[in-house]
Amino acid sequence: MPDIKAIQLEMRASKTDGWLFYDHHHRDPIAAHVLGLAKDAMMTRRWFYFIPSRGEPRKLVHRIEQGALDALAGRKYLYSGWEELHKTLPKLLSGCKTIAMQYSPQNNIPYIGLVDAGTVELVRKLKKKVVSSADLVQKFEASWTAEQVESHLSAGKIVDRITQDAFARAAAFVREGKPIAEAELQQWIVDQFHAQGLMAADRPIVAVQPNNGNPHYEPKAGASRPIRAGDLLLLDMWAKSERPHSVYYDITWMGYLGARVPDSYAKIFRIVREARDLAIEFVKEAVVEERAICGWEVDRVARETIRKAGYAKYFVHRTGHSIGQEVHGNGANMDGLETRDDREIIPNTCFSIEPGIYLPEFGVRSEVNVFVNGREARVTGAIQEEILPLLA
Repeated sequence: MPDIKAIQLEMRASKTDGWLFYDHHHRDPIAAHVLGLAKDAMMTRRWFYFIPSRGEPRKLVHRIEQGALDALAGRKYLYSGWEELHKTLPKLLSGCKTIAMQYSPQNNIPYIGLVDAGTVELVRKLKKKVVSSADLVQKFEASWTAEQVESHLSAGKIVDRITQDAFARAAAFVREGKPIAEAELQQWIVDQFHAQGLMAADRPIVAVQPNNGNPHYEPKAGASRPIRAGDLLLLDMWAKSERPHSVYYDITWMGYLGARVPDSYAKIFRIVREARDLAIEFVKEAVVEERAICGWEVDRVARETIRKAGYAKYFVHRTGHSIGQEVHGNGANMDGLETRDDREIIPNTCFSIEPGIYLPEFGVRSEVNVFVNGREARVTGAIQEEILPLLA
């Protein structure tokens, strides 16, 4: 259940009068996470839950689902028809002017912009100022508990080990002259995750050239490439514990099916590694100096490094994403390309740093996870320094 007093303190500090949660047919997973609602609960009618900066919360639910929010504190209002909903909503928001919602001005942060435009219009019609809940979401949904940090570190050790085992497996098949297909290695990894008590909403990426030039390549059974001698192999691995409220660990490593990595591959990896390391150092220094930085600034550091090397047009995605109970979490993203994420990086949050260069012939990415607390920023797992020669 949400910590109402903590939320109210945060709103008062930001001069926000209240936080309005709204949902219909589970369109807003952030609301469910923050409020602690069951993902599979029957929610077929519109509901509202309002936490004012002072005083008791209030809720508005449909009469045929009037128990939908009974687990949450606060006074309950009921409606049946849309006219009654419109008439009752002002009572829910009474005494408050500035209302935070899962809304993003100009959809600058689409991961937060989950409330439909019509509902925002409805609230504005009541002469309320609607502001983004992005900072509140980061504080109360994307911040990790000590138990979640431990779940991340525990999952990371297993994922790191399976990553190295997957490289070794690919190499063994090549030595035997029986190349394993991308999709077959992918399935082996999934099986290893399950055997070790890990889960993932999507399957890992296993890609050799030119498929690794596609950042979101998906190998398909019966239609993927065999992994052969001389191939550059990318493994993008993410998983979390099957325990409730656990959080993800998400990395990308590169291996070469040969004894010596060709200079053309090594050169691109060095550029990507430099972009990664400079972005990490930028975050570390800011935390030590207690200097506020935004996600887009981290992206700029990595992107400028790749631009100076002459490969700007081949770095086609953001530098990193928030990590949480979903692999793409709801905190600040390291993004100045796809969006301009101006949320500050705050303590107890985690994100990836994963620059990449994707050429027509092959692609290279290196991904680590960075956890920030009040004192330091640290990479939570192993850091790749060079492409691994798998047949050395």
